[in-house]
Amino acid sequence: MQAGFAMLCAGCIRAKNVKNIMLQNILDICAGSIGFYTVGYGFAYGGADHIGSTFIGNSYFGLRDFNAWSSFFFQFAFAATCATIVAGTVAERCKMSAYLCYSIFLTGFVYPVVAHSVWSSNGFLSAFNNDGYFRDVGCIDFAGSGVVHMTGGLTALIAAVILGPRKGRFYDEDGNPLETPVTFQPHSVALQVLGTLILWFGWYGFNSGSALAIANEDSAAVASLSAVTTTLAGASACVSALFTDSILESMVTGETSYDLTMAMNGGLGGLVAVTAGTACVTPWAAIIIGIVGGWVYIAWSKLLVALKVDDSVDGIPVHLGNGMWGLIAAGLFAKPELMDLAGYNSANPGLFYSEGGFDGHLLLVQICCIFWIIGWVSCVTTPFFMLLNAAGMFRVDPLEEEVGLDISSHRGSAYDMSGPRKEDVDELMEVRASKHGKIDANKEVKAVENANA
Repeated sequence: MQAGFAMLCAGCIRAKNVKNIMLQNILDICAGSIGFYTVGYGFAYGGADHIGSTFIGNSYFGLRDFNAWSSFFFQFAFAATCATIVAGTVAERCKMSAYLCYSIFLTGFVYPVVAHSVWSSNGFLSAFNNDGYFRDVGCIDFAGSGVVHMTGGLTALIAAVILGPRKGRFYDEDGNPLETPVTFQPHSVALQVLGTLILWFGWYGFNSGSALAIANEDSAAVASLSAVTTTLAGASACVSALFTDSILESMVTGETSYDLTMAMNGGLGGLVAVTAGTACVTPWAAIIIGIVGGWVYIAWSKLLVALKVDDSVDGIPVHLGNGMWGLIAAGLFAKPELMDLAGYNSANPGLFYSEGGFDGHLLLVQICCIFWIIGWVSCVTTPFFMLLNAAGMFRVDPLEEEVGLDISSHRGSAYDMSGPRKEDVDELMEVRASKHGKIDANKEVKAVENANA
């Protein structure tokens, strides 16, 4: 998935900033692994032997007295993904020092607290709490629509608001609002498509892998159902976003075109949306979740432009918007039999499977999870980013932004676009012209000889 993020982000931005975003994607793995090793995993899953709910874990720091290596490796990948979401949104104007700070802070503290609350055996929202479930059911977030994607997407939104838009996106050089926002064209659509498809493939590890093991028929069924629902949600969201955008354009302008970006980001939005309930919803429900996910992406994307929030890769609509929808969708479509199979308490299923009246327990828990993530992430990351900004550590110099971060910070452009020297080209043309002149003269001599003969 990190390779997918790298290709997608690099394709979305301008050529002058490719090295910068590539390095950030590599460092996501490095900073994420170190931050999660030192304190992150301990905050997220430490203290499992404690009975009752806790706010944060208190053991396994530096993986001391720990040997569940596969658990650490799998959970680290989720933490690194959360940080990568932010990197794409603030691309082309964020300092490397700020990036390193928020990447470690996010993977080492912000994300682990959310993961602890929903996924650990001591989390107050956890469906696996060893001292009873929140409202008798606990939160269903099987692979992280809320824990990973909402957390990363909301952090990205807060960072983008405080950092401000790229130069020339919404305002002219004098700071006056532009009548029409400027769209910076992606430098490589091919990289965008490649990144999207790699991410889609990686999502099977994300969702099906959250079964954690294929040890018997039940766990195999959970993993395989997750693969099916992941596929159908991504596909239906891709089609939904693509054709809905085309229809809206036709209604406004009378012309119809098909936007590749809508298809790619819509598909990713559908993958995010089904991530929460991927093991607990039926295939037909996954299609509905995906269709709505495509609409959610379009609505959030247009809302950000209206609010003049600059997202370099449109990651906020994909991850925050569809992360919220994914949690709600699980509260609507979770089927009791599938909940049992995935290890959840099926006494309070999704709203559409209520028997004997209105049972909104699960949906209420899902909404509580949304508000909890919004509250925690906002309260912690807002002052953090404001402090970085006040210290002059957040945004690059305007001239550096104009020149491009590759040249200003990474020892040169990602691509060699210098071309040959003009003198060399002129000399080549002269040599060719001279050769052609000699050939033409030889042809004339032979023609005269033939005529005399």
